[in-house]
Amino acid sequence: MFDHCLYFNSSALSRLVEREWGAVYAGFGLTPPQGFVLRVVLATPGCLSSQVADLLGIARPTATRLLDNLSDKGLVERRQGETDGREWRVYATRAGKALERPINEASAQIAKNLRARVGPELFEAAVTSMHNVRKALG
Repeated sequence: MFDHCLYFNSSALSRLVEREWGAVYAGFGLTPPQGFVLRVVLATPGCLSSQVADLLGIARPTATRLLDNLSDKGLVERRQGETDGREWRVYATRAGKALERPINEASAQIAKNLRARVGPELFEAAVTSMHNVRKALG
């Protein structure tokens, strides 16, 4: 009935993928959104919450809430900017840094598993198409 509906198909796919990633990130005590935010902070030490939001395509209040969650878990910390006291830069704590390798390995493994289940060509085409649709609509 809704085979050609972008909303239905993207929402249904999102739920399926969320379940897969959720199972992996639960092992770290994180939700998938928290895991991806932590990965951004690990890859870009000293980033601003606005940069996290822009990179992940989420609202700034959502990025702030996720960073608050990670801070409460002791995985990230905010430090006041040296040149602009209004800026708060985000850094991984020692506990957050300890997760870098295992969370990246787990992420690579789930991506590999999904790619194998879907097929490499369809997987890459789907990711590229979704990215392009996001850019066009954003």
